[in-house]
Amino acid sequence: MNDRQPTAQNQPHPGRTEPMDPQPRDEMRDYEGRGLLSGRRALITGGDSGIGRAVTVAFAKEGADSVFGYLSEDAEAQHTADLVQAEGRRAVGVRGDLADESDCAHLVHRAVEELGGIDILVEHAATQTPVENFTDLTTEQLRRTFDVNVMGVFWTVREALPHMSDGGSIIITGSINGLRGNDSLIDYASSKSAVMNLSLSLSQVLMDRGIRVNCVAPGPVWTPLIPATLGEGGTEGFGKQDPMGRAADPDEIAPSYVFFASERLSSFYTGETLAPTGGEIQAG
Repeated sequence: MNDRQPTAQNQPHPGRTEPMDPQPRDEMRDYEGRGLLSGRRALITGGDSGIGRAVTVAFAKEGADSVFGYLSEDAEAQHTADLVQAEGRRAVGVRGDLADESDCAHLVHRAVEELGGIDILVEHAATQTPVENFTDLTTEQLRRTFDVNVMGVFWTVREALPHMSDGGSIIITGSINGLRGNDSLIDYASSKSAVMNLSLSLSQVLMDRGIRVNCVAPGPVWTPLIPATLGEGGTEGFGKQDPMGRAADPDEIAPSYVFFASERLSSFYTGETLAPTGGEIQAG
């Protein structure tokens, strides 16, 4: 558990793990799998770093092979793949921009090509850009946020469904901001509300195939996206407003995805939202 407060820092988007201070725990080093996902095939968007990396490695420790998408950080993606391979499982990183419908289709096709099908789909990739005032929110930024965070999820799910096994699992990453809003991340919070509602609708649509659709909505988590988007003012002491007085590490969030991915653990869960928020009371 990371009890050190982040220092003021900044780096270019989409961010890298190595320069972060403190270093996030995102490699699941002390996690022991027990075969919960043995032989399963996972497609994970945004799997190169942060929560996505921790989820990819946790799945490997539980016996799953993965294909994961990432935007542009090749070294980060390679490190995730190396961590998975050290567990004796397969991981293939696929570079692409989920704001592009053709890139979403390419990612799914690579997953099917590499794995032979998809049992678990994790929709995690997202972007955010804070604004001081609502009137500063440009149409360009709004469209970019929704293209990545919402349209990318729609396109990837739609493309993946014909290749998913009945009885599989779809897990969508929401956010505490999607539950209670955020005055400086208005477009991001709105996009997260959209995909969290999508998970409810899909859970009903896919009930007859036995595909469970659930959502993980974390509170503040210390990932490369934070210094890459919030800048020095937003990173210093990031997460200290949380009831626990700190941000989570990605390793603390990844087990929620294992829970929803494993039929043994969550066979009677669909249309649910699990919110690891460090004690923040949620709306509704």
